[in-house]
Amino acid sequence: MSYMEQNKLLGRLYLNLIKGLNALDRICLDDILNGEILPSCFSRTLVEKFVQKKLEPATWTPDVWLQMAQYQQTYYEKHGIQVLSFFDESYPSLLRETARPPYILFVRGNISILNTNCLTIVGTRYPTGLGLETAQCIAKSAVQHGFTVVSGLARGIDTASHAGAVQGDGYTIAVLGSGIDYIYPAGNKGIAEKILATGGAIISEYPCDMKPGKYTFPERNRILAGLSYATVVIEAPLGSGALITADYAIEEGRDVFVSARCINSIRSEGCRKLQEDGASPLDSIEEILKQYNETTLFI
Repeated sequence: MSYMEQNKLLGRLYLNLIKGLNALDRICLDDILNGEILPSCFSRTLVEKFVQKKLEPATWTPDVWLQMAQYQQTYYEKHGIQVLSFFDESYPSLLRETARPPYILFVRGNISILNTNCLTIVGTRYPTGLGLETAQCIAKSAVQHGFTVVSGLARGIDTASHAGAVQGDGYTIAVLGSGIDYIYPAGNKGIAEKILATGGAIISEYPCDMKPGKYTFPERNRILAGLSYATVVIEAPLGSGALITADYAIEEGRDVFVSARCINSIRSEGCRKLQEDGASPLDSIEEILKQYNETTLFI
């Protein structure tokens, strides 16, 4: 990385730390400044002028942010973590089209698969045996038909989906609701390593050392939905976080499917509600391929 590229990255890491801004504020600021973000020239009044909102003076700590940005830059370089901004060519194109794209994505692993044909598979953390088997089978079939499987590395359906993709000798992307270096739950560190070892990727909008919180998982779900043409919900009771992912997909005009095989499961009340609202039941990946123009999907 050149000196200029290092400075640009440092500036973006700094901007990502400013309190009181959301991702769209940061994207707008970066765009206005054409990526030339100089921490030493960044005053609170200047930022307030650009984003048209007041920032709390007590939380304006530029020296702390600069020190943290420098630490993060060194940490990411040392640990092989790639940093993608909204403006980078490798940023996922489907995610860029969404209403609230992340300003920055932190990536471990194979960055090139972020712009492949992705299929999101999600569901409850507490599935039935049928749900686990179905998630694994659908994910395995999906990668064998050329899709990259996206899921959230949570226990239950997510874990089975990643495992199925790995077993199918395909690629899978895990989207974290925690910092890029914080695997949660800890019991999934093994599958996380398998994802990376088989050419997959682990991504997060949250920086290193950040533990998950109540809001981080629902926010993560918009990325799960935004990366893909379609979302498949295997099993989900009412109130499941998987239904939040489905809602985001619907808001973005993406397709939502529910597992036909699990639709009568005791853990699928939320899926039945999705079907009532228009989600299509899915028996096999071939049905998704029939719905899309394959020459458009696989280019």
